[in-house]
Amino acid sequence: MIYITGDTHGEMCRFDSGQAKKLKKGDTLIVCGDFGFLWDGGPKEEKNLKRLGKKKYNILFLDGTHENFDLLEQYPVSEWNGGKVQNISGNLYHLMRGQVYTIEEKKLFVFGGGESTEKQMRIAVGKWWEREMPGMEEMGEGVRNLSAVDMTVDYILTHEPAPRVMSNTVNPKETTSQLEAYFEQLAKQVKFDKWFFGSIHVDRKITAKNYAVFNDIIPVEPPQYKRFR
Repeated sequence: MIYITGDTHGEMCRFDSGQAKKLKKGDTLIVCGDFGFLWDGGPKEEKNLKRLGKKKYNILFLDGTHENFDLLEQYPVSEWNGGKVQNISGNLYHLMRGQVYTIEEKKLFVFGGGESTEKQMRIAVGKWWEREMPGMEEMGEGVRNLSAVDMTVDYILTHEPAPRVMSNTVNPKETTSQLEAYFEQLAKQVKFDKWFFGSIHVDRKITAKNYAVFNDIIPVEPPQYKRFR
């Protein structure tokens, strides 16, 4: 089964929670950005990455803004389930921007990245990377990959939501970035069942198709229970 969660920010507690312990061998847990376990490159971080890679289920993550892109880019790119990935350790993979993956017979379009809300502070301490914001080449690759599947997927997973969704959240934005404009076009042109995103740090169904995820670990589809007669 495929499960979704939000920003983990380099904290192991999400993976040690009661919800995570229910995941079985062969399940997939996807983190919608701000994974945060690639940050300082220290021995504790390396130990945590190896520990995550040894989980019985797959852990996949999108990049958000809380990543060290210098460290992330050191990992080689390969192909996995139809799209580009970086294998970090064992069953731990980074899902790259603009890719379409087939997991458990479901098609997922993934597009990480975003803009730091505390950008100036991070610049001051040398922990900000311009590459947190996707470029036109990545956006173009995303469109090409979507076109190859007739602009139809089961799920869209991003760190940031589309602007039309932000207008329904607790912190709507006054301006629209290039990335948000891109997502707005995707929302109009792509056929999808659900869109999951993690950046606003709440667990909430925003609209019929759009879900904000954070602390909870939720299945992409609720389990179907047999009715007793």
